[in-house]
Amino acid sequence: MNILVTGGTGYIGSHTVVELLNRGEQVVIVDNLSNSYDNVIDRIESICGRHPDFVKADVRDFKKMEAVFAQYDFDAVIHFAGSKAVGESVAKPLLYYRNNLESTWVLVELMKKYNVPSIIFSSSATVYGETDLVPIKEDTEYRCTNPYGRTKMINELFLQDIVAAHPGISAICLRYFNPIGAHASGLIGEDPQGIPNNLMPYITQVAIGKLKMLSVFGNDYPTHDGTGVRDYIHVVDLAKGHLAAVDYVRQNQASGFLAVNLGTGRGYSVLDLVHTFSRVSGKDIPYQLTERRPGDIATCYADPSKAKELFCWETKLDLQKMCEDSWRWQSKNPTGYKR
Repeated sequence: MNILVTGGTGYIGSHTVVELLNRGEQVVIVDNLSNSYDNVIDRIESICGRHPDFVKADVRDFKKMEAVFAQYDFDAVIHFAGSKAVGESVAKPLLYYRNNLESTWVLVELMKKYNVPSIIFSSSATVYGETDLVPIKEDTEYRCTNPYGRTKMINELFLQDIVAAHPGISAICLRYFNPIGAHASGLIGEDPQGIPNNLMPYITQVAIGKLKMLSVFGNDYPTHDGTGVRDYIHVVDLAKGHLAAVDYVRQNQASGFLAVNLGTGRGYSVLDLVHTFSRVSGKDIPYQLTERRPGDIATCYADPSKAKELFCWETKLDLQKMCEDSWRWQSKNPTGYKR
């Protein structure tokens, strides 16, 4: 298949591109490099022995994107491009609504024009918001609590309407839980700009001495150690979930709209993650317990049975492997992709 991957130099996108190339798919990456680096392409080639086609462009730029669609005969689109930090979305909602909604609109318009039948959309478990119903199933109602989550929800609703009006287009929305880890080579991984928003890169930056201490928000939750429990999934397992979705649309071209969880179905606490990382890396992770953050919930993990049933997909890599690969990436790349 010939697959367009938007945001393909980012964290999840780059790992997905590696898996696609390794099994012989043709890949075209479009990325404006606003939150990634161009040397990711060279590292992908080092891993795969193949160089994906790359176009530097903003997915919201209709003219540039039309030139891409006119040049390549795509079979499917995997759409990662967009802004992704919850806290930033609260401070800059206009940025998030424009980036995350306009890009999807451009892609769907061009898919219609150039007869591209399938889009796989990078959604998020944030669409579930604050819910005490665990494990979380796909029919849980939307309860978004921030602009980032609402942009994911609106994109899902938009794609539902598009599929209903245009039966020739199918859409799969993959709702990620908490991706961590890195490629086993240590060549690609998560490289946040500025202070990390996510737990694992914060831990790894404490481990190399870039940050002094980890703040653990809340130690009085009704969990086994009082800290919040989340569903952490290895980014390579997550990437392979996208390949499983590609296979599904290849076999079921008129598959309509699907929303599917990608998670392990198991929850680990913040301190589970800290202690496992410390053990596998040999590094002490100093931390301080602080007040709960508004909106945080005690426990959140997926029911991944739908992905297993429809895609024949399930996770393979455990928490130890997630921590080992995260540490290998950070220790080999103390400044990330920056040279």
